[in-house]
Amino acid sequence: MLVSAKIRCSFRPQNLYRRLESTHATGAVWRSRIAELNETLNALVHVAPEDGYSSSKLPLSNIHVAIKDNICTSTMPTTCSSAILQQFTSPFDATVVRLLRESGATIVGKANCDEFGMGSLNTYSAHGPVVNPCRSTDGESNVKRSAGGSSGGSAAAVAAGMCDVALGTDTGGSIRLPASYCGIPGLKPSYGLLSRWGVVSYADSLDCIGILGKDVSIIKTTFDILSQFDPKDPTSVPSAVRESAANDLYIDQNTSFDSDKPFAGLRVGIPHEYFPAELDHSILHPLKDVLGLLQKYGAALVPISLPSTPYALSAYYVISSAEASSNLARYDGIEYGLRVDLPPGADKRKTSDVYAYTRSQGFGPEVQRRILLGSYALSADAFDNYFLQAQRVRKLIRSDFDNAFRSPNALHSLSATPRTGNPNGVDFIIHPSAIRTAPPLPDETSSTSKSANSLDAYVQDILTVPASLAGLPAISIPAGFGDDGLPVGVSLVGQWGKDSSVLKVAEGIERILQVH
Repeated sequence: MLVSAKIRCSFRPQNLYRRLESTHATGAVWRSRIAELNETLNALVHVAPEDGYSSSKLPLSNIHVAIKDNICTSTMPTTCSSAILQQFTSPFDATVVRLLRESGATIVGKANCDEFGMGSLNTYSAHGPVVNPCRSTDGESNVKRSAGGSSGGSAAAVAAGMCDVALGTDTGGSIRLPASYCGIPGLKPSYGLLSRWGVVSYADSLDCIGILGKDVSIIKTTFDILSQFDPKDPTSVPSAVRESAANDLYIDQNTSFDSDKPFAGLRVGIPHEYFPAELDHSILHPLKDVLGLLQKYGAALVPISLPSTPYALSAYYVISSAEASSNLARYDGIEYGLRVDLPPGADKRKTSDVYAYTRSQGFGPEVQRRILLGSYALSADAFDNYFLQAQRVRKLIRSDFDNAFRSPNALHSLSATPRTGNPNGVDFIIHPSAIRTAPPLPDETSSTSKSANSLDAYVQDILTVPASLAGLPAISIPAGFGDDGLPVGVSLVGQWGKDSSVLKVAEGIERILQVH
């Protein structure tokens, strides 16, 4: 029998990890819970200064939300978990934060993250690593595990019951990976649906604000409020295109989760490229259980191929690092942010010295590594062989998905050559969210798991980056547990703009998992 990962994870023998019984707790109760848990988990780096309990009838009244520390808030610092922004407080709220406040949500604090969103394990933070609230059952229950990155603080805060919902950002898997590790659902929306205005940029063509929640229903409620066209965001998709993409007559008219066969007629693709050699075999058992239930309740399982997938990880790190090197050039010790006093003997008149000393001290090792990689990829000697080639791979990956889906990509309506969907294609794609369960934090030792302090950290994104490169909606859903008793997530991916359909089917999967 499958049990919801968020329930099993929360009710560990330790009282530290119990979940609040009520979702309508007052601000004082939530503040007490954060005080009890946060010192151990290090999930929140700033706590909101006001209780802010709302008793109004607004859509998100009594809903408590944590905000990732790279999303601007006017009432709390926005440090991106970096020393270079340690003193920065934004004069304005990001659009998504403003919409939350206007809808009655209570902001409880800012969530820890990998510095500027660069990382898969939430270990590259000036505030220290985030500890996963879940514990293994294989004799290593005292080993501290990674909450995943870069939105690990957001995931841990939700999983530990510090908040109902948390906003994160997803560039190459930074919401879906922590959601999988922490046993909660996490959505990366279609690129361009949620405003990025007020988000500190890492890689503009990939960054998406996403939502982690205690269940899919509350994610859907929050998404419906935040999914609005924003004229301040140049990447925000116009309302007409959103409406065209959202129309899914088949899902709306033929899928009823009150029937005996709620998934009847759905075609769900299983890409064989998403089972690499690095995949832990214990991940497969929960996935097979989910596939079996989908089939039992009417879905057709279809093997598919996305042939460009093996090149996705390499293309992602070239593109994201190149964009990061450009975006982070503004942190130079002159315009704003940290400025380091030059040591004796340094020429204070030389701008290059100010840049060098400030950036060397203000940026952590992973950010420095990606800036150097990106600067090289954009150099005259490497541009064609690396950056342009990575963009060509990205185009192939998008084409793979378009060829796989039954619905056409609504973004093609903006081009001179609109494309139709594949009539023999699938409605959704399903695959493991991660290649393994949560690994130990680098300072921990384990006889059964590899240390997170290695190049293995980069491989964690291997299953999530294709959807990011294609800009598609993807949600990780708790599916069960690995052999070590830690949560396992499966990801559901849809065509661009089909976020509502993805959420509807994800909610249906969540329901059948809870009753079996």
